[in-house]
Amino acid sequence: TMPEKKQFERLPKTVKPVHYDLFLKPNLKTFVFEGRETIQVQVLKQTTTVVLNSLDLKISSAKLKQKGEHFIPKLNICPEDETVSLVFDEAIDQGAATIEFEFNGELNDKMKGFYRSNISSADGQQIYAAVTQFEPTDARRCFPCWDEPAIKAVFEVTVSAPKEKVALSNMPVASESVDGDNKVVRFAPTPVMSTYLVAVVVGDFDHVEDKSEDGVLVRVYTPVGVKDQGRFALHVATKVLPFYKEYFQIAYPLPKIDLVAIADFSAGAMENWGLVTYRQSCLLVDSENTSASRKQWIAIVVGHELAHQWFGNLVTMEWWTHLWLNEGYATFVENLCVAHLFPEYDIWTQFVSDMYIRALELDCLKNSHPIEVPVGHPSEIDEIFDDISYNKGASVIRMLHRYIGDNDFRKGMNMYLTRHQYANTFTEDLWSALEEASSKPVRAVMSTWTKQMGFPVISVISSEQEGDTRVLEVEQEKFCADAKNKGDPTLWMVPLTFSVKGHAGEVVHSVMLEGKSARVTVPNVEEGAWVKLNPGTVGFYRVRYPPEMLAQLIPAIQDKSLPPLDRLGILDDLFALVQAGHCDTVQVLKVIAAMKDEDNYTVWSIIANCLGKLDVLISNTQYVDAFKRFGLEVFKPIGEKLGWEQKPNESHLDTLLRSLVLSRLGWYGDAEVIAEAKKRFKAHVSGECIIPADLRAAVYKAVLSVGDEDTYNTMIKLYRDESLQEEKDRIYRALGAIGDRKILAKVLDFAMSDEVRSQDKVFVIISVAMTKVGRELAWEFLKTNWVELLNRYEGGFLLARLVKHTMENFASDEMAREIEEFFANKDTSAAERSIQQSVESIRLNAAWLNRDRIAIQQFLDKY
Repeated sequence: TMPEKKQFERLPKTVKPVHYDLFLKPNLKTFVFEGRETIQVQVLKQTTTVVLNSLDLKISSAKLKQKGEHFIPKLNICPEDETVSLVFDEAIDQGAATIEFEFNGELNDKMKGFYRSNISSADGQQIYAAVTQFEPTDARRCFPCWDEPAIKAVFEVTVSAPKEKVALSNMPVASESVDGDNKVVRFAPTPVMSTYLVAVVVGDFDHVEDKSEDGVLVRVYTPVGVKDQGRFALHVATKVLPFYKEYFQIAYPLPKIDLVAIADFSAGAMENWGLVTYRQSCLLVDSENTSASRKQWIAIVVGHELAHQWFGNLVTMEWWTHLWLNEGYATFVENLCVAHLFPEYDIWTQFVSDMYIRALELDCLKNSHPIEVPVGHPSEIDEIFDDISYNKGASVIRMLHRYIGDNDFRKGMNMYLTRHQYANTFTEDLWSALEEASSKPVRAVMSTWTKQMGFPVISVISSEQEGDTRVLEVEQEKFCADAKNKGDPTLWMVPLTFSVKGHAGEVVHSVMLEGKSARVTVPNVEEGAWVKLNPGTVGFYRVRYPPEMLAQLIPAIQDKSLPPLDRLGILDDLFALVQAGHCDTVQVLKVIAAMKDEDNYTVWSIIANCLGKLDVLISNTQYVDAFKRFGLEVFKPIGEKLGWEQKPNESHLDTLLRSLVLSRLGWYGDAEVIAEAKKRFKAHVSGECIIPADLRAAVYKAVLSVGDEDTYNTMIKLYRDESLQEEKDRIYRALGAIGDRKILAKVLDFAMSDEVRSQDKVFVIISVAMTKVGRELAWEFLKTNWVELLNRYEGGFLLARLVKHTMENFASDEMAREIEEFFANKDTSAAERSIQQSVESIRLNAAWLNRDRIAIQQFLDKY
């Protein structure tokens, strides 16, 4: 067992920083940086010790000045707590003082703190940029500081960098001077802000710029020579700023904003105030080679990071327990702004399949966590940047938005942001502003969703026609991924909504369910007409209908008289009930088989998601081929309807649907699709006819699934010749489609080679785990390389993601035990919860397979 960690403590409140004057000089040849800082502080209570955060820094001198006197402290460094204590011989009095540090550190390759990013050119010479990534707790790796979100101060940054490099920080340049071959760039002081949002970038970039209509200078920095790839993000950013200004009724607080594409970057993007950093594939658009889905994603990520400039940067959570205030909110608002700028994306429908459902799937596990989760040590903080904080957070805000209405929501947001600007908040502060604006019991309702883990399933116990009304008996219970876990007493305040036949998509009735059960009378319903709960799939709950109600809804799914969000909601709820053991798998297979005329991309992505989960299950049985034939039968008609060629002025969603359908048909081994994919691939490789970006992932996977070593080598050559990160991503994420064990072993070696960036290795390994044979290999690989992976990602959420996606799809109790035993005596601090979730998922899969194996087999015998 691991030694018990001592109780985590936050920094003492005796001394408070007011202003940091920070000088940084990175050396891009030797990968070290030197720094000095002068911190103006307020001593709030006489003390002999000053404690602040510092990690991996060599502090060469430290002194404190007060009232003209100099005090030289003894330094106590505690790497375990990530702190440095300045211990003085005599007490430091209350009042103003300054602390000066000189220090140096390594420009590391861990993608955190002040790190180096390899932007080497095509001719092979090694060129690096220096970049910061401080959220959540890594400013302390760059300079000694009070590295907690609530300890805000002003930052005046100066950077010394080679003359020919671009040097950026949060604020515009105030002055520049020359020092030998270096330029010394002093930036204007920032507003009062948190340490995790401070940023510096030094490197070689080109840029495009524009002003938003409210006068903010927006620049997008790209790798040298491809500045046109920044134009789409520039367009989005200049439109998003005025949208948020109008929505929040508060102007963007800084004079400029830069968006910078970084080659080595662990997350998708980081909202540093005024200097937002991105993975290249989350910012750059190449008109020939960027797919529609990628473009949509870039719009969303830009919308997300710019939402943070208000929500997170201007008003910041008091501690990481309230991280969801930042992330859940930005995830909700990114969709508001994308829906406004790109109505053709139909983004709120996709929100349900991409965000809401992912949150439901995770949140029914015993090893989920509440939205508001008490965290202390940095390794715990890393792990909550997950589908709960982002997606469940956004989903409950969407539910709240519908409950109080857009006008009161905007009014409450403005109150919240105005009241707390340049300060910090708890979740309760948001509720009280929205409650004040709407006069509804927001706090009481929402606390049940943020303080409790999980969500309810609403069961309709009975349904009776009384005159022209329908009387429903409903009750709530915590929805558990395992139906055997009965009797959890948790209750939620659930805003129930209803739609009826003839008014599909409208909320015709709503009521707050406060207790365990209620009788609800829905007015104006004809005898025999369907009634549906949760129209628009907005409430964060599942619904369980009695057979006769479901039988009335199924035809409305088939003839598409129910809107897409309702069709997919019914299907996904039914599928979840199947997984938990409330209904049998065949019931859901019959519904899917009857949905052949479906034409909506988002509904199809839910069908694909459900079949994908079954696929994982069935990969452990003898009837894999029959299941593939079933999959072909489901996807073939829509595939024939869409074809391979884009139609003139087809909708964005049809373009996304074609990619999805061809990819599924290839996966299920459709002979025509695979033959066509091979033909197109050949022409693509020879350069005579380039495959449109939207179809490449599908073609690559189809060709690899039947490919040999030559196919693999061709793909690797494409990877090596490619400079666009998005295309490299597409290639390595397809490699796992290979069926041959020996070649898959090569893919894993390739993942760990220097050809694959740290940030991407994880996704190559995850790709290998997409098939049964690959999963087994990836697990062996994970065991063999655990120590190296742990060191490389030193905590960090990439590790948690790797663990989850390589392990959660096994389906036997033996495998669950093997994983538990392997990790029993390992250091798993940053992936603890992911390991527990994976083991739980494996046991649930095993139980599901045991339960329904025979019935599924009998159903598939027809295929």
